[in-house]
Amino acid sequence: MMKRLGAEGFMEELCKGFRLLMEDEQGVITCDSLKRNSVLLLGLDQEMGDDEIVSMMVEGDLDGDGAINQMEFCILMFRLSPALVDGSKQVLCSNRGGHCCSASPANYYT
Repeated sequence: MMKRLGAEGFMEELCKGFRLLMEDEQGVITCDSLKRNSVLLLGLDQEMGDDEIVSMMVEGDLDGDGAINQMEFCILMFRLSPALVDGSKQVLCSNRGGHCCSASPANYYT
């Protein structure tokens, strides 16, 4: 998907997904908005259980404020989708002439 959309297009799609799941008034994803929107927007057969929702919120809420902001959502999507990580690494490497693709994380920033 990242190859097809490019890095900017892919990030735009992530942002659209975030906006579809968020509470309009608060600008963040809450337990209520996730539960309400998960069936319609995520294509699930049935409503997510409270345990599943709490688990997702805990995993995504990096700052501990009880909600998932846009940055936390993007981080969560990358963490939950190894293919996204591989794709983003390939985009980063191609933009840097392949110099960041060694096994050392320090080389990602050179």
